[in-house]
Amino acid sequence: MKTISYLCGKNRQSMEAIQNFSEMIAHLQGRKDRKRVAVVCPYDEGTQGAVKKALQAGFIEALLVGERPRIEPAFGDIGEGISYVEAANADDAAAQAVALCREGRADVMMKGLLNTDDLLRAILNKETGMLPKGRVLTHVTCAQIPGYDKLLFVSDVAVIPYPNAQQRQEQLRYLLGLCRGMGIQEPRVGLINCTEKVNAKHFPFTVEYKELIAQAEAGQYGPCIVDGPLDLKTCLSAHTLHKKGLQSPLEGHADALIFPDIQAGNVFYKTITLFTEAQTAAILCGPQVPVVLPSRGDSIENKFYSIALASL
Repeated sequence: MKTISYLCGKNRQSMEAIQNFSEMIAHLQGRKDRKRVAVVCPYDEGTQGAVKKALQAGFIEALLVGERPRIEPAFGDIGEGISYVEAANADDAAAQAVALCREGRADVMMKGLLNTDDLLRAILNKETGMLPKGRVLTHVTCAQIPGYDKLLFVSDVAVIPYPNAQQRQEQLRYLLGLCRGMGIQEPRVGLINCTEKVNAKHFPFTVEYKELIAQAEAGQYGPCIVDGPLDLKTCLSAHTLHKKGLQSPLEGHADALIFPDIQAGNVFYKTITLFTEAQTAAILCGPQVPVVLPSRGDSIENKFYSIALASL
């Protein structure tokens, strides 16, 4: 396992690469600091359960934004680490949570029981939102998949339908940043397609893949290994890679995957969660602070891991 050094303020620290969600939680607890999470409309049991677990684990403080009479019964037995921000309705709650993040009073935002469109409208508001000019809003999933020996990062399964060249560059930057936050010194990123050949006619995005690889090799993204187009199995299985007679610097051990479009990414996500019961954490990258944007079908555990990933 590689050990790396990184800078955190003025203090130089070292950490080993985090291999699973248990290690991620232990790392957060070992830091002994608490991230301030603005939770928008925490009215549902899933959000409440995940926030409680994170509070009990000791790595967050919760700013509960919404109608206090609907929130307090679920959190009344928690003595410290929470505060209430009264809001008249969902739109007001979303706007207030964004303001907390813009003003530096919250480090993370989390969606509760409100429409995703309403939350995104507040985040993307050109005057009062929190997506800096030039940044790309995209979705990143971290998955712990039975049978794979480490965590796997995936982009994008939920936000960008057909990424353009700039959006793919930003997806790569966000993936690399999250991998490095997990202690991975030289992240390996696979660019997914159904074939290993560049095909400008049928798969024009594979031309963009080659541009990404060239940029990575030129050092534009720092230490990393980027390769593709490759199919899923050759990115994640050295046996498959060698059996097909292929060579790749990823060596079948990718840390992260970039999918060609939202359809491919979403099918992959639904497949691993249904058939392998993979555990996942998911956040929005690009805004001023990371945003926990859980799916309606997510378990309390997965929402909890999403809070942890955003806090990391």
